[in-house]
Amino acid sequence: MDTLAQTENLPSFYAQAPRIRVRDPLAAFLGAASGGVLDYGYDDAVRLAGHSCPTVAGAWLMARAALKALYPDALPERGGVTVEFADAADHGVTGVIARVVSLPTGVAGEEGFKGIGGRFTRCGLLRFSAPVRGEFRVTRSDGGGAVDVSSQIGLVPGDPNMRAAMIGAFDGDPDSLAAFGAMWQDRVRRLLLEHADDPEVIVVRPVRAG
Repeated sequence: MDTLAQTENLPSFYAQAPRIRVRDPLAAFLGAASGGVLDYGYDDAVRLAGHSCPTVAGAWLMARAALKALYPDALPERGGVTVEFADAADHGVTGVIARVVSLPTGVAGEEGFKGIGGRFTRCGLLRFSAPVRGEFRVTRSDGGGAVDVSSQIGLVPGDPNMRAAMIGAFDGDPDSLAAFGAMWQDRVRRLLLEHADDPEVIVVRPVRAG
């Protein structure tokens, strides 16, 4: 089949996963979105990462939980926070998590957008190897508070038959490949639909001033 003729075919539960709506002053300034309102879905995170896994799902839910905690009564301001990771960027899956978290928060490292007339700066808002609790800390740039966030995705285990299916998939067996993919995404589905607001899986701790 001509690859150019193929269409995107994502699992249906992606559309049911929690969304993250933010207000981006830069988008408003440049006329990219009315009022700067942007609405992100898990499918956007999958397109950004290029895959869907428990790590990507956990990162999505952590970003959502942090922004909900910091902006309980208003749309979160994209570009209005800093994100500091406890680990180095190349440690484990930290880079993957940071990439997903950057989507709704707008944070970037030194390679990020330098701003316009001293406003809308995004570079330097993403940092690593920071002395924070949890996996990362999100801090409002306007002094509106900070939270440390972590996930315990191990509390949502995969199907016990997944390892055998993965081995078969690596060996090229089409039935094993289909079974593995289904079991893999079912764990993602349970994380997103059944544990999005589970405080034992997605842990948010307010950071006390001082």
